Amino acid sequence: MSNNDIVQKLWNLCDVLRDDGINYSDYVTELVLLLFIKMVHENTEAGILQKHLLPVGCRWTDLNSKSGITLLNDYKAVLLALSTGKRQEINPKKPGEIVEVTVHSDPLISAIYADAQTRLREPRHLEQLIKNLDQIDWFSVQKDGLGDLYEGLLEKNANETKSGAGQYFTPRAIINCMVRCIKPQIKNIIQDPAAGTAGFLVAADHYLRQKTNDYYDLDAKDANFQKNKAFIGVELVPNTHRLALMNCLLHGIEGGDNGAIILGNTLGQVGQNLAPADIILANPPFGTSKGGDASITRDDLTYETTNKQLAFLQHIYRNLKPGGRAAVVLPDNVLFEAGKGTDIRRDLMNKCNLHTILRLPTGIFYAQGVKTNVLFFTKGSAIDKLQQENCTQNIWIYDLRTNMPNFGKRTPFGEQYLQPFEMVYGQNPDGTSPRQEGEWSFNSHENELNKSASKENQIMNDSLEKSRWRCFSRDWIAKTKGDSLDISWLKDNNNIDTASLPDPRVLAKFAKDELTAALGELEFLLSELEVTI
Repeated sequence: MSNNDIVQKLWNLCDVLRDDGINYSDYVTELVLLLFIKMVHENTEAGILQKHLLPVGCRWTDLNSKSGITLLNDYKAVLLALSTGKRQEINPKKPGEIVEVTVHSDPLISAIYADAQTRLREPRHLEQLIKNLDQIDWFSVQKDGLGDLYEGLLEKNANETKSGAGQYFTPRAIINCMVRCIKPQIKNIIQDPAAGTAGFLVAADHYLRQKTNDYYDLDAKDANFQKNKAFIGVELVPNTHRLALMNCLLHGIEGGDNGAIILGNTLGQVGQNLAPADIILANPPFGTSKGGDASITRDDLTYETTNKQLAFLQHIYRNLKPGGRAAVVLPDNVLFEAGKGTDIRRDLMNKCNLHTILRLPTGIFYAQGVKTNVLFFTKGSAIDKLQQENCTQNIWIYDLRTNMPNFGKRTPFGEQYLQPFEMVYGQNPDGTSPRQEGEWSFNSHENELNKSASKENQIMNDSLEKSRWRCFSRDWIAKTKGDSLDISWLKDNNNIDTASLPDPRVLAKFAKDELTAALGELEFLLSELEVTI
């Protein structure tokens, strides 16, 4: 049984939750409260975990042998015990007296199950969930890891739910591409200030594990650093924070005492206290701050703004160490917004080498109308990481948006569409690889190159306007675009070419004739209905 088959089986269990009156948007949160207990059990049985993470009395074997109201009441007690670390029991020395007993003191488990409550009301539904989870062939997914199975469930939720995290879930292909381009290294502090379910951190960890034989090539000190200190995320929403902690733990990212993901607001005091990072990978939430700038309470940002992406962008380039690298998903408005937007872009290009912009196609996020980009930049200049002025000299832009398919369920977006970009991006993670304009994948141009050797250079120059890969100087951007980064050059085949339209007088006469004919038809209709004009 494949990983995808099991993900679908898990998703089908949501039918049981629906029967118990649980809302569509709460399916995964409800399911993973139980699923995490099961996955810890499976990881322990397989020897992946050296010790059981959950206390006695709160384990899978404490639930799957029970039924009826006893099962439901015990499950509620388990959630409370995991959340608080304490459980109420009858005092054996004084029957009838209830005492509070400590069952665990693990702050990470308490953080994962903080305020956890089940909305299940029917014991038979809980029993059905447990039986179905026990019937799944867990051994068949051990080779991929239970963490990957969990990640697949989160992605399934994001793709199918109509609200919540699904709106901003970053496609796995985009995440993996960003990680491969930015190339995190061992001992790097890797941060995601808008962590969501921790997809970027999990992908960066996976990339590093592949490079180091699952960290077995490292000495004990470095391996411990990778598992406990390398990855830091911040998530504002409590339920999403819970999912992120579970995701990290199932992938072997333990973090500090309270896990790798901090519950809090990056645009508030929590973000202000974050230590500088070597690598930042992020997809900040779209939209303006609700209720004005109430959620943006930082007093250390140079430019005040109610635009959350602009505030996040400031945090990101300010919070990089000198020479640190970032790859950030941002909507188009960040590229062209005037006023403070222009000031922030100038400050970014001044303090960092904004070397690459990837224009993403539409339809790859739930928010269909949102047009997005990935900005790649390095703190300091290409030759001096301590440089703080005029760091950006040239910006390379790859247009993966114009004349691309309409992506969705029928045409899924995959990594094959990103391979040409990664080729021209180059091997150097800071964007300093030798680059040459001209990349014509996905039928971006129609010219036949190399018609003859004598014409080759001229054809190349003429066809650059149809290339997906272009370079623009900082001076040209300032003088021609007024520091707007909304730069496009490819002709959209779906747009009408105004240059090929008929003379305006011909168009006006055609419109008049059409209107006259329509009025005639209306008069005839009215006369037929015996209505006097």
